[in-house]
Amino acid sequence: MKQLLGIVSIALLIASCGTKQKVSKTKNTEKMELTNKEKSLALLESLETGDKSTIAYINPTKYKQHNLAVADGLEGFGAVLQNAPEGGFKANVVRSFQDGDYTFSHTIYDFFGPKVGFDIFRYENGQIVEHWDNLSDIAPVNPSNRTQTDGSTTLLDIDKTQDNKELVKDFINTVLVNGGFDKMGNYFDGDTYIQHNSMIGDGLSGLGKALEEMAKNGITMVYEKNHIVLGEGNFVLAVSEGQFAGKHTSFYDLFRIENGKIAEHWDVMETIAPASEHKNSNGKFNF
Repeated sequence: MKQLLGIVSIALLIASCGTKQKVSKTKNTEKMELTNKEKSLALLESLETGDKSTIAYINPTKYKQHNLAVADGLEGFGAVLQNAPEGGFKANVVRSFQDGDYTFSHTIYDFFGPKVGFDIFRYENGQIVEHWDNLSDIAPVNPSNRTQTDGSTTLLDIDKTQDNKELVKDFINTVLVNGGFDKMGNYFDGDTYIQHNSMIGDGLSGLGKALEEMAKNGITMVYEKNHIVLGEGNFVLAVSEGQFAGKHTSFYDLFRIENGKIAEHWDVMETIAPASEHKNSNGKFNF
């Protein structure tokens, strides 16, 4: 994993030969191309396995990086691998989804320390051309004894994907961006909401207690703009921008929808570093 030149050379060689896997048919077998979701899963897991063949899923000439701590392009990706700690990275993908040209994954990392994160990849012609993520340190269980990643992983209701995306988009904009907290009840089935935020307990009552406690301590959480909503079936990810405790913050919120209501929530908040510390100029969002 520390041989950057070797990694880049492999990627360029693969790209020059054409990386899109074609369907090859014989008399008795048919080999199918991997889905973009499967490619993203393999790439993330390769951080742990060291499988360099997954570099073929990245377009070596168009790869744009939105993790502001990583340099742009395939060279930046290779530099991260080159600086892996002894023993390498660890990556356990808990949930993975696909929405059109985008994939999004929920992952437990040992990435310069234990972390939880979301990764978004955008594909063109079967290759990754853009990457966004949000990372935070692993936290202890929340007041309801839930972790940041446990809970449901079952993908359902593919036919309801668009309706579920619209529900989450409306919730983010109506309640979190525009402050319509009196309308909270419209999006939940009573107080049966399952919460995985490390500071908040289950239900709307748990959220209310947490907000009250934050207010007592002078801590504010403000959503200013929703940038994108992605979904597959009953899982929807919203990426938003705002302020937490007075710091410029990126909010990634994953929701599970059940019977037209928000039933479960996971999130990762990341403080956005000042421009002087950015290693690329692509911005944290810019979808």
